[in-house]
Amino acid sequence: MAAADPTPILPGGTLGILGGGQLGAMFAMAARRMGYRVEAISDIADCPAARHCDRLHVGDYGDTAFLTRAAAGLDVVTFEFENIPAEAGRSLAAVVPVRPSPDVLFTTQDRAREKAFLTQHGFACAPHRLVRSREQLHAAVADLGLPAVLKTAAFGYDGKGQMKLTRTEDIDTAWATLGAGADGPRELVLEGWIDFDCEISVVSARGLDGNIATFAPSRNAHADHILDVSIAPAGLSQPTLSAATDVAGKILAVLGVVGVACVEFFVTKDGAVLVNEIAPRTHNSGHLTIEACDTSQFEQQVRAVCGLPLGSTRQRLPAAMANVLGDVWAKGEPDWAAALGVPGVSLHLYGKSEPRPGRKMGHLTALADTADEALLRVTRSRDLMTLARLRPS
Repeated sequence: MAAADPTPILPGGTLGILGGGQLGAMFAMAARRMGYRVEAISDIADCPAARHCDRLHVGDYGDTAFLTRAAAGLDVVTFEFENIPAEAGRSLAAVVPVRPSPDVLFTTQDRAREKAFLTQHGFACAPHRLVRSREQLHAAVADLGLPAVLKTAAFGYDGKGQMKLTRTEDIDTAWATLGAGADGPRELVLEGWIDFDCEISVVSARGLDGNIATFAPSRNAHADHILDVSIAPAGLSQPTLSAATDVAGKILAVLGVVGVACVEFFVTKDGAVLVNEIAPRTHNSGHLTIEACDTSQFEQQVRAVCGLPLGSTRQRLPAAMANVLGDVWAKGEPDWAAALGVPGVSLHLYGKSEPRPGRKMGHLTALADTADEALLRVTRSRDLMTLARLRPS
């Protein structure tokens, strides 16, 4: 593994991004604005990051020779998506610093390993059981009760690879759907149901020097298991917000993260916080930082992985973010002019060529004097994209 170098990587250096999605594209935009060159390493050529990078390397994440060639000339590599083999990060780390380390990726990209990490270090999370067979699933349900949520241990995001179990009749169906893989039984995690009040996320950065900078927690709402809207401030009690911020910082420190990570929490009815998931990268809920904060989550990622001082996370105005999914194109091109007619709204499109239901095509951010007003503005803007087409002629 390449040795850690405390010398900062200054503007003019070349940064690598493993993955070519929208998070990589927004990282590249922030880095290039700061004077860096950016090269993306992706398994597909038609990706959002390709439009904003100085160079795109296309190949197989499992091809060590390809990764070694791509690493030539890079000063550091970070990643924008956790569903990339940790071995790809290790191959790169043999020749160039990778931040966060591939070990962080290895721990957080698998729910079973992530839950084991949380339990080992005393971070409160939902009760859970590891499941490797139909019989173990029945036993886990008997132990945790119903309702419960069954999740694949690996490669799950935006609600993929999970099912809610509400009746005993659901158990065998869930196993057949999620557990019975073509190559044998899959490893699953059964989580006890949390009757939570809301969900929040905390985006934090940790530098090479161990300093941590945390953005204000955002309150999140989901639709069909996909993040729909986020608002900040979150409108919760200060003890709850402080607890979430404290836990997020401790998780980054224990993991040894150098870069940006997001910790998602359930907030219980009594204001306690339970860790739901850790994303070792920038996060959808943090997009509002682009307009709302002194330093965006993407500039913060650049600063952290380059060994520069972390930027201020001060939020200048309340903000809300709404995802724009491919569903918005269902009846034709969205009415962008109507959407942008709402005061305080900014539009970000990711450059994906094919809109599909559930696919994240972009997002809207709104600023206002209050979080509630920002939420009204951003949802109104999104509604107007399709409203004009639905009116009778």
